Amino acid sequence: MRKYWLIGGLASLLALTAALAFSQGGLQEVPAGDNEAESEYPSGQPIAFPHDQHAGGQPGQNNMDCQYCHYSAERSVDAGIPSVSSCWGCHQVVPGGNAPEEVAKIQGYVQRGEPIPWVRIYKVSDHVHFPHMRHLNAGLECQLCHGEVQEVQVLNRRDPVWGGDNMGWCVECHRQPDDTGKPQASTDCTVCHY
Repeated sequence: MRKYWLIGGLASLLALTAALAFSQGGLQEVPAGDNEAESEYPSGQPIAFPHDQHAGGQPGQNNMDCQYCHYSAERSVDAGIPSVSSCWGCHQVVPGGNAPEEVAKIQGYVQRGEPIPWVRIYKVSDHVHFPHMRHLNAGLECQLCHGEVQEVQVLNRRDPVWGGDNMGWCVECHRQPDDTGKPQASTDCTVCHY
């Protein structure tokens, strides 16, 4: 009897948390925080990082794979953000190009021994778990959820193509049939809410 009470209580708590989150607008953008006052960029980012210059495939762009910088995406829940020394490692060899003042900012963080205080743009609600490694290992491209970031100069907000403002978008993706006609992933609540 006690086991059923515990399961029922846990299910009720989960339902209450989900209802509260959705009544407050579902997934929310993470506020820019203290960096916004110091930054000239709409996102509050400390450096204008041009995704197109780094990941774009046009002539004069570097065509870097997303996982070069977001190094833990295929083996971790989180995608990871490169350390300032990783950025500086490349920019000691590759000059600033069109933005020497932005590269100088990286050098300043290196000299001060500080990490770059990036402002998080993509975040699901705290009651949702999105393991990057499961999605990448299933063969999904980063752009499916994040949009065509390799075409964006400075990422100031989520790409409007990304449908992650409600869980229905995720559920629809999970329900899409694979080559055998079966859904790609389970839609059981515990797959994402655990």
